[in-house]
Amino acid sequence: MPNAHDMNKNQNSKENTEKLHNKIKETWSGLNDQDVKLYEENRDQFFAKVQEKQKVSKVDAQKKLEQLEKDCGCSSMKKAA
Repeated sequence: MPNAHDMNKNQNSKENTEKLHNKIKETWSGLNDQDVKLYEENRDQFFAKVQEKQKVSKVDAQKKLEQLEKDCGCSSMKKAA
């Protein structure tokens, strides 16, 4: 059974993920929820969507995402391949 610390950690992680997803949608309004979800599931597909829908290079998108993660305190989030 998870202890209070683990449950709190999971809640914070979920909140950070939601915060980051909202920042991604604010930054690239052309992305839909499914596109944003790709950030956690498949980064290559996510960046392909950003390139396709927002006309942003992968390098520029990666730099912007690093900044968004820092801004929302999500920089320690799990990195998906």
